Amino acid sequence: MAIILRLDRVMADRKMSLNELSEKVGIANVNLSKIKTGKVSAIRFSTLEAICEALDCQPGDILEYSRDKNED
Repeated sequence: MAIILRLDRVMADRKMSLNELSEKVGIANVNLSKIKTGKVSAIRFSTLEAICEALDCQPGDILEYSRDKNED
């Protein structure tokens, strides 16, 4: 099972920089960058909610599930 983070795609669609989103969400650039690159193992719902509010999107726009090929 793999959860893929598509934050970079949504940010590009909204033409929003990492710095701008960081200011709107209220978390450090470095932490937001880790979310953007998928280098996190968890994300708080409050952070996800703030990101969705800032980007005017749904959680499903940011998170994607991809089944492993070996999982059948």
